[in-house]
Amino acid sequence: MKFFCLIARPLVLAAAIFALGFQLAFPQDKIDWNTDEQPIADQIRGLRGLPDDSRGLTTKDIALKIRRLPSSEHKQRLALWLAERSTEGDFGHDALQEVATTLAESLRERPTPWPTPEGAGGKATAQGNPGREPAETYLELATLVRYEHVQASLDDPQFVAAMKRLEADDEKRQSPEFSLRDLSGKTWDFKDLRGKVVLVNFWATWCPPCRKEIPDLAKLYERFQSKGFVVLAISDEDRTKVEPFIRERSVPFPVLLDPGREVNTMLVVEGIPKSFVYDREGRLAAQSIDMRTQKQFLAMLAKAGLE
Repeated sequence: MKFFCLIARPLVLAAAIFALGFQLAFPQDKIDWNTDEQPIADQIRGLRGLPDDSRGLTTKDIALKIRRLPSSEHKQRLALWLAERSTEGDFGHDALQEVATTLAESLRERPTPWPTPEGAGGKATAQGNPGREPAETYLELATLVRYEHVQASLDDPQFVAAMKRLEADDEKRQSPEFSLRDLSGKTWDFKDLRGKVVLVNFWATWCPPCRKEIPDLAKLYERFQSKGFVVLAISDEDRTKVEPFIRERSVPFPVLLDPGREVNTMLVVEGIPKSFVYDREGRLAAQSIDMRTQKQFLAMLAKAGLE
């Protein structure tokens, strides 16, 4: 789904390569941008290095610059790349709206074909098919609309399919039942946490946005722990990588290991960081599709009745 920290499972990665028009096979740094596109690509590449208070304005400016480009495959690549970076924190609703508008415009100008199904002999079709996965560009736009609450006008069967796919994913996340061990060997069973507000955070040591949100999660855990707040940070990495990382940073909340990715699969986690907040009845109250700030996490917790 998201390219921010895409999890490299073979099937997921293969699908993403098709859907992104070989974006992963040919990284953005290797694309032969023209003289109008290169400065925009450089700006997107540098977004993570900007102070948080200036990233929103810069993101909005980049979106407008992309819209002024002539229709092309590169224009859509830039629009998608910006969309993938625009959810790493609190960029502001106005900036996200401009990003979504730019991506939608690029799809109206140059619709992405349905991804070629395996075994179709390389022949793609523009016909809608409810049994097929929509292209990543449509999934990205649908993600912004569904989870970041922006508006997008796009009359396309792939966009409709993408919205239905996200709805189906959310159904799978409503009331999970899983059991994992933490680094100390203690078993955490989700059903035993009824009566508490639980934030399930999927992360990895190699993921920059994941590392950036850990201090805020730690502060929130220490602030609300006495009110029945639990953070379960889940990693699919090996203990030998996770343990020293957590020890060095004195992370106060439980860190669980999911080496077989069973829980990742259960909650349809294809990119990280990703967080889900469950209320005291064990029902999904809020979720994030990317890195969140402390302010954004507080808003999520409020939806579960924790303030």
